[in-house]
Amino acid sequence: MSPAADPADSKPLRADARRNRARVLEAAESVFTAKGTGAPTEEVARAAGVGIGTVFRHFPTKEALLEAVLVARLRRFVDEAEAVVAADSADPGGAFFAFLTSWIEMSGAKNAYFEALTAAGVTVPVSKSDIGARLVESLGVLLSRAQQAGAVREDLVAGELITVIIGVAKAAEYAGPDARLRDRAVAILFDGLRPSSGERR
Repeated sequence: MSPAADPADSKPLRADARRNRARVLEAAESVFTAKGTGAPTEEVARAAGVGIGTVFRHFPTKEALLEAVLVARLRRFVDEAEAVVAADSADPGGAFFAFLTSWIEMSGAKNAYFEALTAAGVTVPVSKSDIGARLVESLGVLLSRAQQAGAVREDLVAGELITVIIGVAKAAEYAGPDARLRDRAVAILFDGLRPSSGERR
């Protein structure tokens, strides 16, 4: 099944309709974060202060709403990544590792949306937009700066790093509420990304 259609992409919305759509999206993200992606659409409508009909006018199915929230979160994360790049921190290593920490934290929520949509037979190819390309580009800049500063091993490339991040994000998700175990997994990842004593400048 192809991704659910997003009404906002097909025709311009009136100002009040845009506000309602934004309220529904904000409420949906809050409800799904607190109660999981299985929370009923009626609860989203109550949280947004609108009728269920308003929700379905913008998002004809639960899957369409889940996809819209997922894409909004990914776009927001990419915007934040580009802001980190633009800031050009005086501590490239710190900026790099802080970004990876944010990515790992975001991945747990992202995976929940992907899994819910996949279970419903909906495919959400991030590559259908520029989201994936923008994220990889930002990661590449931050990685290069951290390597030039001697904070990250020189033989690492962005493609390898993405694979490692995904693996650690799944490990952190598996750890569940055990914050100590999640932090330990991330610390081990970061230790592996740093240069060995012989490589440090």
